[in-house]
Amino acid sequence: MFSLSSSNRYYLYNQACDMRKGFHGLSGLVTAQMGKDPISSDVFIFINRRATHIKLLHWEF
Repeated sequence: MFSLSSSNRYYLYNQACDMRKGFHGLSGLVTAQMGKDPISSDVFIFINRRATHIKLLHWEF
């Protein structure tokens, strides 16, 4: 089950994101643009241009 806690590190993608992107597209942004590993226990936050939608990318082991 997905849960958020203070033990996770959170990273906000600092550009508008296309909300049509799925897991592969978002993990590509994490790797290429943020220089992080998408399968770490970190949580990556993506927001659309109008700031009306949010997506979280998190890998659970």
